[in-house]
Amino acid sequence: MTDYRFRIVNVFAEAPLAGNPLCVLEDARGLDGPTMQAIALQFNLSETTFILPSGTATAHVRIFTPTFEMPFAGHPTLGTAHVVRALFDCGDAVTLDMKAGVIPVHASGSVWTLQANAPQHRAPSASREELAAMLGLAATEIADAPLWVDTGSDQLIVPLD
Repeated sequence: MTDYRFRIVNVFAEAPLAGNPLCVLEDARGLDGPTMQAIALQFNLSETTFILPSGTATAHVRIFTPTFEMPFAGHPTLGTAHVVRALFDCGDAVTLDMKAGVIPVHASGSVWTLQANAPQHRAPSASREELAAMLGLAATEIADAPLWVDTGSDQLIVPLD
């Protein structure tokens, strides 16, 4: 059996053991998607990331929750960038190749910031009345046009009065 090194990183931590935990596998070469998914389920954290080689960025990263793969999310991107910097000694600017595209991440000491790709958006196929019924609302309670917004994972935005 192959051994895989991992780190548990506390992202957004104001004090030790007070942040949002993230598991980062340092070198995921040899792991397929179903195995990554099983590992993420085993760790049972909100996200587990897997670092792989990339030809277009500092590292290729896959993000898994215990039940599905995500194209992008902020907390795992920031925590993984911190690990990538330590592993590759690449300074305070790294780029992470994710399913949502290449994400630049920069550090100032231990504070990381990322530049997410521009969101994509589209109108939902459901009518205002159908959406209101799904949400247990009256159609008149929906203020403006609902919109699907995708910054790496689709989210339906329904503005309410």
